[in-house]
Amino acid sequence: MVEGVRLIEEMIEAGQKPALFFCTEDRASNPRARALVELLVSSGSEVVTVSEEVLRFLSDTETPQGVLAVAAFPEVEVAVRGLSLIVDGVRDPGNLGTILRTAQAAGVGRVVTLRGTVDVFSPKVVRGAMGAHFRLPISWDRSWEEVERMVEHSQVLLADPTGGAAYHEVDWTIPTALIVGGEAQGAGRKGRQLATGRVTIPMEGNVESLNVGVAASVMLFEAARQRCEAGVELEDG
Repeated sequence: MVEGVRLIEEMIEAGQKPALFFCTEDRASNPRARALVELLVSSGSEVVTVSEEVLRFLSDTETPQGVLAVAAFPEVEVAVRGLSLIVDGVRDPGNLGTILRTAQAAGVGRVVTLRGTVDVFSPKVVRGAMGAHFRLPISWDRSWEEVERMVEHSQVLLADPTGGAAYHEVDWTIPTALIVGGEAQGAGRKGRQLATGRVTIPMEGNVESLNVGVAASVMLFEAARQRCEAGVELEDG
């Protein structure tokens, strides 16, 4: 489910048409929403006009924007890039949305979520990712056996607040898979076993750890910086 003008625009710009599209009669008060409806009608999509009460029932937000789309799960081709992100046990939808948005911005080639991680397509994750679902290759609800095959030619680094190599001292220019774990307990046992090294963010002020979305952002953009300086294109690894 994709809610709001901006997200639906992102979906269409990425080449995906909605399977169902609902809007309220007062959408004319929003020029962008009106233009969106006209675009969908001209492309042959079915537009269903509903009452505000019906849209509120369908919506996951307290104040719907008057437009809502239902789309098939996006199929984004996995890019040939040397940077993957493995998400294990992250249960907060806001955190996962932030991680996906950051991964797209940092040029990650693929994100993989393990079973037990929050639903990649839950409405809060979709809103938080701000369109990343339509451009970022995501493999969701995977087992560790599948992940092991995906990363067999990469160094596998476990983000660990308790120790490891400082994130800015790691060589991110080689094929790398970064594992980030859940908010409370971190990555599970199988993730720790798969890792060939650990990476941490040095901190001051007796801070034990960072929010997983923040920590992933710090590390992924350091990887992007190194790859850029080394002439490793984000688009093709």
